[in-house]
Amino acid sequence: MAFQRRRYNYYNRLRRLLPLICAVSGALLILFALLSILSPPPDDSDRRISKQIHYDEKKNIPVVFTVPRGGGKLDRDIWRSWNAEFFHGCCNASTKFPNAKAITRNDRYLAIATSGGLNQQRTGIVDAVVAARILNATLVIPKLDQKSYWKDASDFSHIFDVDWFMSFLSKDVKIIEKLPQKGGQTWSPRRMRVPRKCNEKCYINRVLPVLHKRHAVELNRFDYRLSNKLRDDLQKLRCRVNYHALKFTDPILEMGNELVRRMRKKSKHFIALHLRFEPDMLAFSGCYYGGGEKEKKELGTIRRRWKTLHVNNPEKQRRQGRCPLTPEEVGLMLRALGYGSDVHIYVASGEVYGGEKSLAPLKALFPHFYSKDTIATKMELKPFSSYSSRMAALDFLVCDESDVFVTNNNGNMARILAGRRRYFGHKPTIRPNAKKLYKLFMSKENTTWEEFASRVRTFQRGFMGEPKEVRAGRGEFHENPAACICEDTDAKAKAGKMDSRKLGKKNKKDDEQNEDEDAESSETDYEEDQTDLQDRGLYNGTRLDYDDALSVSEEPELEEMLSD
Repeated sequence: MAFQRRRYNYYNRLRRLLPLICAVSGALLILFALLSILSPPPDDSDRRISKQIHYDEKKNIPVVFTVPRGGGKLDRDIWRSWNAEFFHGCCNASTKFPNAKAITRNDRYLAIATSGGLNQQRTGIVDAVVAARILNATLVIPKLDQKSYWKDASDFSHIFDVDWFMSFLSKDVKIIEKLPQKGGQTWSPRRMRVPRKCNEKCYINRVLPVLHKRHAVELNRFDYRLSNKLRDDLQKLRCRVNYHALKFTDPILEMGNELVRRMRKKSKHFIALHLRFEPDMLAFSGCYYGGGEKEKKELGTIRRRWKTLHVNNPEKQRRQGRCPLTPEEVGLMLRALGYGSDVHIYVASGEVYGGEKSLAPLKALFPHFYSKDTIATKMELKPFSSYSSRMAALDFLVCDESDVFVTNNNGNMARILAGRRRYFGHKPTIRPNAKKLYKLFMSKENTTWEEFASRVRTFQRGFMGEPKEVRAGRGEFHENPAACICEDTDAKAKAGKMDSRKLGKKNKKDDEQNEDEDAESSETDYEEDQTDLQDRGLYNGTRLDYDDALSVSEEPELEEMLSD
């Protein structure tokens, strides 16, 4: 009986406590639910850190991939190229190059209609002058493309100083602003096109007979219509046009120089980055960056606007180095090359895919992050903002004047600036060795930062804009104007007594390896004898070569999208 009474009392007390236990439990559940709703999700940096901790299989110890804030101590000056002082631009005409007055025929007029964005049109203007010289013709100031993708109403005089252009080249080619009148009416030219990479003989055989008959010819969609392989005197003329005669108008120069001045006011040195991570760029590349179905759907919708673009294997595109690096990957590459978080970066870019979310890792690595929109007011940019070519010209000027220029693709702006910076003192110009870096980025969690940075520096040899990085005659001439760069051999011989390491002497094996890499990623689209049209429409190194493979009526905007 005593046992039953104790058991009854125990259950009685438990029954009284049960509502209290339920109430407390319910309150805790509600509290946890509210906390789960109100607390922010873990950000990308948290996830990255968790991924960066792993165990060394051999030593069974944790290894952390930690990115330092500083660039570390290197055996080189990160703001200048090795041996740059021994090279200089040289493009003066030789004594064997006759004056334009002696060779120009008064009954031959060459008009040009360029194609694409600002920098693609720039190549057309440069080559137009040389074509006029080959034909002994008077050149009419080229027409800029106002109808294709860029929809920019600017003409030549809005972008470039016409008077300077005509006077500077007066000894090389006779230039007029418009065709003369014939019988009281403006001369009507015969419109025609020449194939890509047309050489001197090609112009003489194809265009000269028409000039003899009609006296005035207009070459349409004129871009990359002149061979890379010309006589040195014609190559030097190309350089005189590109690096001296083509000067931006005063309003563009003044605003561009002001942007440079403001960057210099912030820091003694700065990097200019041509990011090229726009939605159109990524859609054309056919690459995939891990954004799931949302990314595939968005970029796929853009890609379908161009029916001739075939379906690519995104993984293969990345493996072959045909995709732009992500903003974070660009930042990691720069940190590995020795640029710390105190470095100031000017970004020349359109709309970045993913917006601030994509830019956040790059800004975390380099918080001093600027663009023309952040260092100039809307009122200051108003005269330019409605014209894509004028806005591109401002970015061009800042990138040209930067201490280091970084390109994330190898389109027209990147090529022209690379060549220009070689000509004017081999200022550092970094182009990612995307094929090698991709593998490294994919496996970075399995290595330490020190190992990662060392391999980045190894892979980037030959991609830094240093003298003789690319063999003369290899690649696109506007990128590698070897005929216009002279070496001061006497000064170099005197300096030869110094430690060869201080002069940047490189391993022959490295040079051969990097030349092979450069041939793959930079030259493929510009080979002289390329004839397989099935390959002409493929995305290759972010340079599209569609024009001979497709009719203009089918894809009028196809080529311009990626070129600038």
